[in-house]
Amino acid sequence: MFPTTPRDSDAWDEDVSREIARSAPRRGDSGFYAGDRPEEPAEDDEDEFEEEVRFVPVRRQLSVAIGGFAALLGAGLILGAQSSGPDARLPYAIVLLGVQALYVLAFTMAIRPPAAGIVAGVCMATGLAADYLAVTSDPAGVLDLIYLLVGGFVVALVGQTIRAKDRLQLRDALGGTFVIVLGVVSFATPLVLVRKPIGTQAVLVCLAAVALSLLVAHLTDAVFPKPRIAPAVPRGATGVILGAMLGTLAAAALGSVLVLPFTPAKGAILGFAVAGIAGLVDLAVNFSEAGRSMAGDAPTFWVARHMQGPLGAFALSLPITYILTSFMLS
Repeated sequence: MFPTTPRDSDAWDEDVSREIARSAPRRGDSGFYAGDRPEEPAEDDEDEFEEEVRFVPVRRQLSVAIGGFAALLGAGLILGAQSSGPDARLPYAIVLLGVQALYVLAFTMAIRPPAAGIVAGVCMATGLAADYLAVTSDPAGVLDLIYLLVGGFVVALVGQTIRAKDRLQLRDALGGTFVIVLGVVSFATPLVLVRKPIGTQAVLVCLAAVALSLLVAHLTDAVFPKPRIAPAVPRGATGVILGAMLGTLAAAALGSVLVLPFTPAKGAILGFAVAGIAGLVDLAVNFSEAGRSMAGDAPTFWVARHMQGPLGAFALSLPITYILTSFMLS
């Protein structure tokens, strides 16, 4: 008689089968069974593979300084437009040329395109030509500026193909080069607008909305930078939204006191468009800088880094100002 197993215990229940599996010889990597199997290396914790995102605190004094720079830049552009006349456009053109120089400096140092010196020189020449055409073209329009934009972009690309090292980076630098040339040409747009019957008032409404939205956004970040948009970006969503709302409100208020065809509704539409775009561009600059920092790239020079947001916001809101003025107020 063979020994019997108690009826209340199954030889192939879960516990017994596990013991049998552990005592059975293992199959090696070569396909043969081996009595001993090397232990598999212990799995590392997932935290070791996850890259930690550095939390960047909001610097209150810096936020106030950036907001103050945006307000001063907007005030300069508005006062220049208000004081510009048929025989007094040269001072305004000089002011805009200085702003264009700051824009080229900030964005060239931040984007770092191939052949940066050539690109900066071409952009400054393009900005000077854009200011001249905006003052002297007859009739006043942006068609010549569009041609100049395309020509300046092509010349900048040709300059980037001179050295073999720069040619290798040309494809990745197309967008950044175009942004630099576009911003330079865009700053000549107010010179075209002040030559139109309602253009000076449009510059006042739109640039006031942009300046106020940036000022409020950065001042709010200095006091209440919450909720944080991203750990690596020292900005709060409250400031961005509040800035866009108050910029729209300011544009509607200006639209209510200016002469026809301005109305509160039209002023609000113009203000909402340019204030929203300005806030998004300013925020995109912060994300770009955070991306460069996380990638291990060298940070942009601090002056250029902090001027980049307001300069880019004004540069990209000016073409929208011209388009809305042409379609809504003409």
